[in-house]
Order: sequence, then C-alpha cells, then structure tokens
Amino acid sequence: MIQYIDNASSYEPGVCNIGPAEIRRRRRIGYLGVAGAVALGAVLLAVDAPAWTRLAVAAPMTVGLSGFIQARLRFCAGFGMAGLQNLGQLGEQVAVEDPEARAADRRKALSIQAASFAGGLAAAIAFALLPF
Repeated sequence: MIQYIDNASSYEPGVCNIGPAEIRRRRRIGYLGVAGAVALGAVLLAVDAPAWTRLAVAAPMTVGLSGFIQARLRFCAGFGMAGLQNLGQLGEQVAVEDPEARAADRRKALSIQAASFAGGLAAAIAFALLPF
C-alpha cells in the first residue's frame, strides 16, 4: 500500500525520509528527466531514427519518474538504500542506525526504483510503437 505524507516534519521508516528542501530537489529532477526524454524523443523523430532507437527515452524518463515519485512519497530511494534521512537543509543527511528502520527504508527504495523503471520502460515502448 502506498502511503502519502502531507507534512514531512519527522522521519518515519519506510514512509518519509526527506523534508521540503530535498522534496524540491526531487521535483526538479523529475521535470529535468521528463524534459530530457521529450527532447531526446524529438531529436530521434527529427533525424528519422529507427523506431527501436526510441527505446532510449526510457533512461531519462525513468530518472524523471523517479524524481516525481520520490517527491510525492517524500522518500529518497538513494537515501533509503544508503541508510540516510534528511528532513533539514540540503546536505544535512543523518544516518539511520536502527536495523529494522534501515530494512524498511531499503524495501521502500526498491519499490520506488521498480516503479520508476517500469514506468520509464512502458513510456519508451509506447513511444517506439507510435506509427511515425
């Protein structure tokens, strides 16, 4: 079950590990990734590249989706895998010491990574199948 946190004011293992500054950073990454995918797609269409090469948009789209998912869930997958959390200013990461909390964070991080990859791949496949 996906749980959303409206106010990222405290760390909750497997639920919330970033605060407003990090959330803004993830949202920016989301916009940049999706913009990169659109730009790459436009270039591939402009040069009349083979349809299979359109699958290349999966990489920037995955990055973009990851940023948006992390911002929405208030959870950084990278921090989750590394055993960190940051509810303060950028660069103020704090280690998560509790092994159970770290395990919950790793599970959440893996689910974010899987969802991002699946979404990026689905978008790329749909783009590759377009008839132009």
